[in-house]
Amino acid sequence: MSARVLVVDDDAAIRTVIHEALRRAGHQVETAASIADLRRQLPKFRPQVLVTDVVFPDGNGLDIVPELIAEHPRMPVIVLSAQNTFTTALRATEQGAFEYLPKPFDLGALTATVDEALAVADADEVEDEPPGEDLPLIGRSPPMQEVYRTIARVVSNDLTVLVLGESGTGKELVARAIHDFGARRRKPFVAVNVAAIPRELIESELFGHERGAFTGAAQRTAGRFEQAQGGTLFLDEIGDMPMEAQTRLLRVLQSGEFSPVGGARAIQADVRIIAATHQELPRLISEGGFREDLYYRLNVVPVRLPPLRERGADIGELARHFLDRAAAAGLPRKVVDPAAVTLLEQHNWPGNVRELENLMRRLAALTRENVIGPSLVTQQLSAGAAAAAAAPVVPETAGLGEAIEQHLARHFAAFGSSLPPDGLYDRVLAEVERPLLRLALAAVRGNQLKAARLLGLNRNTLRKKLTDLNVGPAVRKSRDPID
Repeated sequence: MSARVLVVDDDAAIRTVIHEALRRAGHQVETAASIADLRRQLPKFRPQVLVTDVVFPDGNGLDIVPELIAEHPRMPVIVLSAQNTFTTALRATEQGAFEYLPKPFDLGALTATVDEALAVADADEVEDEPPGEDLPLIGRSPPMQEVYRTIARVVSNDLTVLVLGESGTGKELVARAIHDFGARRRKPFVAVNVAAIPRELIESELFGHERGAFTGAAQRTAGRFEQAQGGTLFLDEIGDMPMEAQTRLLRVLQSGEFSPVGGARAIQADVRIIAATHQELPRLISEGGFREDLYYRLNVVPVRLPPLRERGADIGELARHFLDRAAAAGLPRKVVDPAAVTLLEQHNWPGNVRELENLMRRLAALTRENVIGPSLVTQQLSAGAAAAAAAPVVPETAGLGEAIEQHLARHFAAFGSSLPPDGLYDRVLAEVERPLLRLALAAVRGNQLKAARLLGLNRNTLRKKLTDLNVGPAVRKSRDPID
């Protein structure tokens, strides 16, 4: 599809490269070097697509995007910027830009974006409210740019979002950013860690309960859905939700209403759902531990957060940010030496951003030097590695208790000076019980009566455990959710 494209950038080399790439793609291309030049070109060239940089000697390209769209509503605006922050991506979308591409960009991606823009009759209209300076997400690496672009696309609607990523990558920060920059920002943001709620209380926690619904229910209590009315409900660790609660949640997502435990009246659910998990939900579905229909209801817009080891270019900026936060909290102000940043970039970061933040706070609190150099970083990283490997590798002859203890020691060490998420006791018990029950059933070819005898359990107790833990007769290999 051939079209008239105006390229605006104060860098002559960039203008030339884009001009040639779009010309070879069949477009008619003109260029401008400033905002004033842009204004002169518009009435003469009448572009069908505008590709513009942000920073010019005579102004800011983002500031004039709403004006350009108002004057030329059928002209999509594609924004290019070397200021690759979350705020830039969000503001470009808020100002009505069709797309935001961070520099350096791929010419093929730019050409494809121009083609997509040509198929769009009108640019998106998004409420304009400049964000604050305290960025909710830090980083300029390519993986984070994709995260920013996805967030920018969903803040103006109520689509359900599923945030995926390893523990410590910042999934709740993404959920908060979507809420804080969206239309529901003046309403509650309610976060609930599904893994931290005892299995028998989770439905009451989410949907509330009426007085007398169960022993100890002395009064009516509003659940998290009701508390979040008009706002956002963030369901963290959704992969750990029991099957019966999954069924209730699916019903709410399908019908848009819920009933408290022990109640007959239906309450309209005016909430935006954002869910998150570090687990592989397709694997859980294949193992019978997660409902496939619920997965499709939640996975409307997936946001995949990269682990810190895949965004090494962001580590220096994150380290400085965490030192600034530590100073704001009353700890001594410190700066990090560039050589120390290089060491940080070489670390594997099993605890991800949470581990880096804990390290920076520890360095700010415990070191006397104002400048954090390579030796201090090496010392602290070595201490963390030593704690993680404090005990030798468990030999095959070691007991089950020793193996579990060392596994948990590595888990605790990954969180540094902080602690793992609440509810660890119940999660560990569940993960020990699941393989035990599976192996017992496999040993007796699925006969529950024989399995109960083998385990020394009452048959009804075994049946309840199999139901609660979603355990079938097959022996399956399951990744430990506290890894």
